[in-house]
Amino acid sequence: MSDENKVEEQKDSEAIQEEKVVTNGSVKIDGKDIKYTALTGTYILRQEDPKKKKEGLIPKAKIFYIAYIMDGVTDPATRPITFSFNGGPGSSSVWLHMGLLGPKRVIAEENGKQVPPPYRLVENEYSLLDTTDLVFIDPVSTGYSRTVKGQEPEQFHDYNKDIESVAEFIRLFTTRNMRWSSPKFLIGESYGTTRAAGLSGYMQDRYGMYLNGIMLVSSILNFQTARFMPGNDLPYMLFLPTYTATAWYHKKLADHLQEDLRETLNKVEEFVMNDYNQALLQGDNMPNDEKERIINSLSEFTGLSKEFIDYSNLRISIHRFTKELLRDQKRIVGRLDSRFKGIDRDAAGELPSFDPSYATIQGPYTATFNDYVRRELKYENDENYEILANLWETWKYEKFQNQFLNVAETLRDAMSKNPFLKVFVANGYYDLATPYFATEYTLDHMGLDPELRPNISMAYYEAGHMMYMHEPSLRKMKLDLKGFIEKSLD
Repeated sequence: MSDENKVEEQKDSEAIQEEKVVTNGSVKIDGKDIKYTALTGTYILRQEDPKKKKEGLIPKAKIFYIAYIMDGVTDPATRPITFSFNGGPGSSSVWLHMGLLGPKRVIAEENGKQVPPPYRLVENEYSLLDTTDLVFIDPVSTGYSRTVKGQEPEQFHDYNKDIESVAEFIRLFTTRNMRWSSPKFLIGESYGTTRAAGLSGYMQDRYGMYLNGIMLVSSILNFQTARFMPGNDLPYMLFLPTYTATAWYHKKLADHLQEDLRETLNKVEEFVMNDYNQALLQGDNMPNDEKERIINSLSEFTGLSKEFIDYSNLRISIHRFTKELLRDQKRIVGRLDSRFKGIDRDAAGELPSFDPSYATIQGPYTATFNDYVRRELKYENDENYEILANLWETWKYEKFQNQFLNVAETLRDAMSKNPFLKVFVANGYYDLATPYFATEYTLDHMGLDPELRPNISMAYYEAGHMMYMHEPSLRKMKLDLKGFIEKSLD
């Protein structure tokens, strides 16, 4: 072998070595100093290659993770461990890590407004580290996670392969850190809730790993509830209460509907389940007088003009709504968090050119994480940390060809096999990505046995998709999550 080939082989070998950096820290939670050990690094995922079966398991990808383990615990069986990830598909774990759960948090919003750079981290007094150890996972092609040389990233950009790879990481971490006897929880946000539901079944059936609880933040389990297309009327109905909440926040409703948000939402939900539902079921057979009555109600509950609703055939899509609500102010509202407003280039256009709520969080989370991981966690990597990779347009759902993805059935099956599995669902009233009423609809249509329905609990927050950006909601959410974990262990 030539010297040049030897050097290349050595580089390849180094490229697939696992990494681990150990640091120590502390965080004050509820007046107590919680000391912890932080583990930052990568695991190598190895799988059998169908073309190279004789070679056994070969390296496929490096999975980046950050784990926080509370010091001083002598018996791991008494200490819960929670595996956390976000969604996308294509999102790193930075949002739940730096916004809700970890020992540091980002200040991205103050008094409902975007903060200017430079951005800052503060000690997270609402961290869940007093209740559970935390492991943050970046799926392949997000964060610092990458396929190894010679492996195509696209093989992991698939519902099934994503579930398998994240589950394998969890199995490896649990095994190497001797946590099989620990109470185990998952927490996912957005598509991360899809992943969590999928994992609940896969980990039971493949590894015999039974979970104590799953925490779903801004949940989407049945994709039919969020796909605006001809012939599918569900999203138009299920998004309506969040349209109303958004109009309420921006003071676009009549005075009698502006008095109390929850009372107004109750009226809208009743309208959806009765008049609106029955009207859309009639399709083109709807009588003109009934159509006029529905248009009047929709206008009242959304703050949009009757003409716009009529021209939209009584069906208001999310992107049209975010563009239309504040058109008279030449402003658009956010999709992830409809409290936030933005300045669009073309005030006469049909659709918004960007999401002002994502613009609010992208800068603060990106800057503070990149500084934190190198300065405090001492992990050095010159690659770009992929905060949110654009994978959703090419993501594959081969298991669900010619149908809507619905992992609520996977979760129902997992809960039926493991009747001790508890589920907590966090909903933001101003979340137009995964509206709360669509989540309620999904859970109400799981077909879960009545004996198991009390295993699911719900909470609501006056914020958006990342409700923890809003400090009052963050404070409430900490108490809700802590209470859920403790109750799951009773």
